[in-house]
Amino acid sequence: MNDIVDLLETRAREQPDRLLLAWEPFEGPAREWTRGAFLDDVRRVAGGLARRGVRPGDRVLLHANNCPEFLLTWFACAWRGAVCVVLNPKSASDELAFFADHTGAVGIVTQRGLPGTPPSLHSGAHHLRWQIVIDADDADHAHDADDADHADDAAHAIGFESLHDAPIERARLDSLAPGSMMFTSGTSSRPKAVVWSRANALWAAQLCAAGIGLLSSDIVLIPLPLYHVVGLAWSVLPALQAGAAIVLQPRFSASRFWPMALARRCTFAPHVQFTSAALFRQPVPPAHHFRLWCNSVWLPDHERHFRVPILGWWGMTELVAPGILGRANRPVAPGAIGLVAPGYAARMADSHSMSLAPGEVGELEILGERGRTLFAGYFNDEDANAAAFTADGWFRTGDRMKVHADGSIQFLERARDVIKCGGEGVSPAEVERVVRAVPGVADVSVVGRADGAMGEVAVAFVVPADPNAATEALSRAIDAACRAQLAGFKVPREIRFLASLPLVGINKVAKGQLRRLAARTDTDTDTDTSTGTGTGTGTSSTGTGTGTGTGSGTDTSTGTSSTGTGSGCGTRTVTDDRDRDLPARAKGGPA
Repeated sequence: MNDIVDLLETRAREQPDRLLLAWEPFEGPAREWTRGAFLDDVRRVAGGLARRGVRPGDRVLLHANNCPEFLLTWFACAWRGAVCVVLNPKSASDELAFFADHTGAVGIVTQRGLPGTPPSLHSGAHHLRWQIVIDADDADHAHDADDADHADDAAHAIGFESLHDAPIERARLDSLAPGSMMFTSGTSSRPKAVVWSRANALWAAQLCAAGIGLLSSDIVLIPLPLYHVVGLAWSVLPALQAGAAIVLQPRFSASRFWPMALARRCTFAPHVQFTSAALFRQPVPPAHHFRLWCNSVWLPDHERHFRVPILGWWGMTELVAPGILGRANRPVAPGAIGLVAPGYAARMADSHSMSLAPGEVGELEILGERGRTLFAGYFNDEDANAAAFTADGWFRTGDRMKVHADGSIQFLERARDVIKCGGEGVSPAEVERVVRAVPGVADVSVVGRADGAMGEVAVAFVVPADPNAATEALSRAIDAACRAQLAGFKVPREIRFLASLPLVGINKVAKGQLRRLAARTDTDTDTDTSTGTGTGTGTSSTGTGTGTGTGSGTDTSTGTSSTGTGSGCGTRTVTDDRDRDLPARAKGGPA
């Protein structure tokens, strides 16, 4: 068995009538696929791709939330030998245009109602020739898929059913050939395209299934997004490897998790801290069928609360599979993750060692095999590839870790500046690029601030070009630009204005100082050197601030707002827009 297509074929051949996938939408009827039926649909969708001119090695964008068509498209690309470029469905239009241009994709499979609009066909620097809309009604718009005059018109959207064509034979490619891509947020101003080989996907399936002990009798509940490494590579692919059944939900819902788990008698579920924290506030059924969960950290109180053994796992898109993994029947230090997973070696940067030692703290580096146990590389980005690895071939994770006396590893912080918002990665440099382009902005720095609901949220510290100008209009312009060009979860929750950014060393922004400022509450004493913004609507509450300085302003966002007044400070502004992916706040900030 050399690649992920071999695995799909093998499982279908072994037991074609056994359940592989159950789709449980929040509205509408459930649907099921046996292994044989799923493979048949994959072959037919691959035939539809071939009829649209997709050749081995071509890139196809996949821009969708969880649904069966997501998995059919991903596997059909693998069957055809094409490279499936998995995109976050929250991406803004500007981001989608960049993804299309950067990858040179020939087509896109998308959905209606997503925040961003895919670029028009046959225009711009990209090579998009066709577009399929998963939830379009083929009966109403039965245009041929080759009709480019209508394929990019929402009124004539071509539905997914039109991709079903005569089944084709699989492409026979080298296992190290590119098979899929995922964009990951880093410290660059644009996301990087992480390339997985066809062997990478098989490695993820095999390591996870064996490492966490999945069984063929397991029923795996997957509410996590498939466009993330945890949902796809750490959940779907291991279930296929183990021969388990998959129950797929559109997204995570705390109120729907337990009813579905009970109805389908689910035995395993992947989690991130965001989902388990949400469930921790929900009642746990008196009896359930779960025998195992995985989460990003081992929390004994969660095991007791949910009455489920929990294994820790940690990794990143570049690692393909978890690089740190818990072990059954081997508890680790509370708050730790687990041990280095089989197939990897780990060390701390600058340690001059080939392994980890108890008590060590530092930035973790991972050794693996490129294209098999580590990603193949960043697509068309040699500078990023060079920066990602040490001279002797170790991958720089950018994460600071601590090794406990028992050898278990605990995550401490991100050495890089990526903000983790509700499980999503936000690159500060990407947000800064958008804000810096707004007229009237002289400089900007974006940092994360702890948030009880989302984990972290982005806070933008902005230096106005005119220090004497009112900031109301500028704050509105910044917020509008971010909402137009970025996914909702990347939009800063707060915009604070400073006379200048604090610096350390040779003109390096002191982000640690900005994080401390971002963490300060409205009741903290600070000095306000600029004006707040906006005219908030919604439910308001008023409080008293203690800041000093000059300026006034009102709140610009919609939702629940709180207004504070302080000595010489005028109106301090904070908003909480709960109806969006991530609310935006505008605030006169401390100097």
